[in-house]
Amino acid sequence: MKFKTLSQAIGAGAMATVIGAGSATAADWYPYPVQIWEPAFDMSSPRNDIEYQPLDKAAEKWDICVSFPHMKDAYWLAVNYGVAAEAERLGVQMQLVEAGGYTNLNTQISQIEDCVASGADAVIIGAISFDGMNNLVKEIRGKGVPVIDIINGMSSKELSAKSLVSFGEMGFKAGEYIAKKHPKGSEPVKVAWFPGPPGAGWVEAGNKGFQDAVKGSAIEVVETKYGDTGKEVQLKLVEDTLEAHPDIEYVVGTAVTAEAAVGLLRSRDLLDDIKIMSYYFTPGVYQGINRGQILAAPTDSPVIQGRVAVDLAVRILEKKDYQKHVGPKLYVIDDGNVKSFDRNSSLAPDSFKPTFSVN
Repeated sequence: MKFKTLSQAIGAGAMATVIGAGSATAADWYPYPVQIWEPAFDMSSPRNDIEYQPLDKAAEKWDICVSFPHMKDAYWLAVNYGVAAEAERLGVQMQLVEAGGYTNLNTQISQIEDCVASGADAVIIGAISFDGMNNLVKEIRGKGVPVIDIINGMSSKELSAKSLVSFGEMGFKAGEYIAKKHPKGSEPVKVAWFPGPPGAGWVEAGNKGFQDAVKGSAIEVVETKYGDTGKEVQLKLVEDTLEAHPDIEYVVGTAVTAEAAVGLLRSRDLLDDIKIMSYYFTPGVYQGINRGQILAAPTDSPVIQGRVAVDLAVRILEKKDYQKHVGPKLYVIDDGNVKSFDRNSSLAPDSFKPTFSVN
């Protein structure tokens, strides 16, 4: 197998891709503990715990199109590693497109349409919009092409399968973590909350989960600010919030928010006064927890979600048994387990570069 990278969306030149520790061909990621939603596609459905076992190899060299909202942060790089590594392990082709950001819904739609027109056998979509892809999904499914929903969530009932977790639960776990530290009756604590881009399914779910978790505690959410997960955007949101609420005691939000807040608070000598928490996990968050700069973060094992999505696509194409709605079990990483958790399930290897095709 040969990896090569080509970012058409940002006009970048080709870059060599190196798969480091945890090689793309390694078979040691499975079996992996996941949860199955039954009935599928309803996040409120009961869940069953199983050990996920992927196929050994694909029967054919299927062409799988993968669409991401962007490749601006290390979270999506981890998902990229998962889909690229599993495509190579199974022996299928993978072409990945990225839309450049959460404001570019039309770009994502047109990129996926081009993928299908070019002969993609299946499509994996990390959707920019919860509802905005439904007509496209219907159109693709009408052509007999399977569509797998990954990470962010879509409301379409015509999807073939989902490889994702409950971001409501991710937000809840973050809120629960700090609420336990500040129960009802203790001294009130002011928190600024940064859930991510408005309108994205994962953000709305994460916001509801977080807000539900802190209800009835001593937590007062004094500001909720939405914005794209670019570092400059999140940095500006945190700066503005500090100006308006200099007495906040927690910054909680996306991984990009947490990473931006570390630098900002350090420059203002506020790291000891304001605690930082993310509601998902990236290398920057991992580093921050290791250094005592970030309190904690739940992980949804994004590498595994990428691997499972590719395996689901192949199973559907080959008419083999598959689970319609799969997500890794969630857990929180803090200073108590940051040295011992399964790093390869949540983070891409340090040597991994954005990979837009597997041939």
